[in-house]
Amino acid sequence: MSALFEPGRNCWQLARTDRLSVIIDAADYFTAAREAMMRAQSSIMMVGWDFDARIRFDAPEHNDDAPEHLGQFMLWLANRTPDLQIRMLQWNSGMMKNWLRGANAYYLCRWKWHSQITARFDGIHPPGGSHHQKLLVIDDSLAFCGGIDMTVKRWDTRNHLDDEPNRVSPSGRALEPWHDCAAMCDADAARALGQVARRRWKRATGEDLPAIKGKPLEWPSIIKPLFGPAEIAIARSRPKMEGQDPIREIEALYIDMIATARHVIYAESQYFASRRIASALARRLEEPDGPEVVIINPYSADGWLEPIAMDTARARLFEALRRHDRYNRLAIYHPVTAGRNPIYVHAKVMIVDDRLMRIGSSNFNNRSMRLDSECDVAIDALQDETGGMAAQLQQLRHDLLAEHLGFSIDEVRAAAEREGTLIGGIEALRRDEGRSLVRYEVPDLSVIETWLADNEILDPDGPEEMFELVNRRGLFRGRLRRPK
Repeated sequence: MSALFEPGRNCWQLARTDRLSVIIDAADYFTAAREAMMRAQSSIMMVGWDFDARIRFDAPEHNDDAPEHLGQFMLWLANRTPDLQIRMLQWNSGMMKNWLRGANAYYLCRWKWHSQITARFDGIHPPGGSHHQKLLVIDDSLAFCGGIDMTVKRWDTRNHLDDEPNRVSPSGRALEPWHDCAAMCDADAARALGQVARRRWKRATGEDLPAIKGKPLEWPSIIKPLFGPAEIAIARSRPKMEGQDPIREIEALYIDMIATARHVIYAESQYFASRRIASALARRLEEPDGPEVVIINPYSADGWLEPIAMDTARARLFEALRRHDRYNRLAIYHPVTAGRNPIYVHAKVMIVDDRLMRIGSSNFNNRSMRLDSECDVAIDALQDETGGMAAQLQQLRHDLLAEHLGFSIDEVRAAAEREGTLIGGIEALRRDEGRSLVRYEVPDLSVIETWLADNEILDPDGPEEMFELVNRRGLFRGRLRRPK
């Protein structure tokens, strides 16, 4: 049992899983999801920020007889299994952008006309908010929870090649390298994630869905279980709105994990823009014997608006944290390919020491804490007295760094041990040519960019702040203390 997890405060509930895996990058995720979905007998529930029917949803070398693209694959599954019900729930604001593009509208109509497929759009959120959870639950037996959407740009292998021929858009356009992660579980944990999905479905559609009772499904052959049997925690974010109390389990769990750290906080996140996270890190960085903090971010946020909001906030928060980092224990890095092109980091992973791990849909930004709907899973290695789970967590951290640095897991571990710190090990392995990590440098910021970031115009701190006066908002309103 974990002394950290408190249902009702920093998590929703604890649940048992026979197996838990961390899937790194979408090539393996799509293959595992495809294999699991082909075993479904009664129910497939897909909850996402976005779906795109046009994507190739398989491994390039797949040898099954199912269609390769998501749209046709879903129809094939339903036609093949008469008792199967497929339900898809997507954030509604992406509908006009995505579903009127290419063949998407065609497949949306075919899905809606099919008696076994129900596709709905979820608009039950505050103005400016989004539904950001990424869940796939199959027969309440196998469940995926993480940062990977079944949409364009997500697919890539762990090699992140500069010239990957299969990393293309539906129109054949070459896409940038993309790093992502998701968790997979079974047993009671899968049933609990099924309940999360059904509650979302009920609020969006008004329809009550029963839990699924059936035989356990076989674990996908491509995925090796990392832990198990084990107890995991499920944590959520949900905004405050009429008829709905806020849920801030994810925020509380982040703060608790940071406070618990003794040696190393390792995190991969699409953004670094949360003043609550920065404030918690500042307190630990001021301690003489506090933990190292290593954050893996993309070079720049994806999109046209996000860089203004998120990159500028990151620069401002990093500058503030440096004033607290008197022992030089903070480092932010960006991964690059062998050709030194940026690898986009979309993963949402946090590993604390060799004890705690969380993985899900939430980022280090304000909206993930209080404005958007999110879902993460977490594990505490203290439940395993043999030390095997702690060893696996250390192995996972080194595995992720090995991917980013272009070295083996053993070389990463040896470098960290030789240098005495994780940052020292990373610095010893970093190189100016080829696959590696590049240290973050604060860019020059325009007056407008600084004002937007400081006042959190594009990353509000929950639905209440959307309508607050600007002079009552901001990155630095009492959250980051002056260094002692």
